Amino acid sequence: MKKVIIAVLVLAVVGFVAWKFLGDKEEAPREKQKPVAQGENTGPFNQSYAELLNAYYGVKDALVASDTAKARAAALSLASASEGLKISEIQGDSTGMITSSAQSYMANISATAKVLADSKGLGEQRKQFEMIADAIYSLTRTVKYSGEKVYWQYCPMAFNDKGAYWVSREAEILNPYFGDEMLHCGSVEDSLDYSKK
Repeated sequence: MKKVIIAVLVLAVVGFVAWKFLGDKEEAPREKQKPVAQGENTGPFNQSYAELLNAYYGVKDALVASDTAKARAAALSLASASEGLKISEIQGDSTGMITSSAQSYMANISATAKVLADSKGLGEQRKQFEMIADAIYSLTRTVKYSGEKVYWQYCPMAFNDKGAYWVSREAEILNPYFGDEMLHCGSVEDSLDYSKK
């Protein structure tokens, strides 16, 4: 009987000590996730991005004019400009996510531009252009290019009413998916202007 009482007392003391030392400890506050920080991009980056956009606009303008030869030549310039984008100049990418995403978009733009350059028909060039336009818009948002305002435009009738987007430097609709067949078909859906802070 004495042994049982002693065992119960020992268990009670051990339980109290464990509760006191383990139960009283407050959980350390969890560190909140910080948003990805990004600073102003450098002059060399902005210059290389302006070259990328100019090459992209060359492809867009060739498709607006329904000129397959110019579109092929402009696509090769776009592939080169994409490969030459100075992503090492992106500032304040604290996690590396911005640079990693930018590399992925650049590879997509370059590869698709090369396919467009090898395409002979206008219809195939316009299909490739749609993928390039989506990647250019996503890349511009990712790196927050602040050199100029860009417009995100949409034609609901492109590709048998599936619809397609493109990036433009002006608000006026000049449709690269139909050219002069339906030059002004479309609308401005969004714009990006990181020059205003």
